[in-house]
Amino acid sequence: MKIMDFLVPKAVSTDLASSNKKEVIEELLGLLIDAGAVEKKHKNTVLEVLLAREALGSTAIGQGIAIPHGKCDCVKKLVGCLGVSKSGIDFDSLDGEPAYIFFLLVAPADSAGPHLKALAKISRLLKDKYIRESLKSVRDEKAMLQIIQQEDGRLSKI
Repeated sequence: MKIMDFLVPKAVSTDLASSNKKEVIEELLGLLIDAGAVEKKHKNTVLEVLLAREALGSTAIGQGIAIPHGKCDCVKKLVGCLGVSKSGIDFDSLDGEPAYIFFLLVAPADSAGPHLKALAKISRLLKDKYIRESLKSVRDEKAMLQIIQQEDGRLSKI
């Protein structure tokens, strides 16, 4: 599995406007809706699923990364979006630091395997400090996608 298998290319942002956890989840979900990956009529349901998952424990894993995710029958396949906050957002991270890089995932309710593989793939990608810094300083969405595609190719050879 590659990140580009589930990352929706039209659902990326290099400059998220949100200032708190709920807002950033709503903004990221909005990217998926605008890209046609999640139907607008399911917005509230998906948002509830994501916020309920967040209530169980923060999906911010430290080092400026958060991976909000949830499962919902509102989607037919695993979909994801990527956003960067220039100022950082308090996301109740394990290390107490703000989150800057956000991967949001929505998976069908019965897709434990792909969902977990995607989380592992994202974590592996973002362990690399150079990748984190590159994503944080990227100028536009095209360059952001190029970084992901390049790393997808590199990581699939490992």
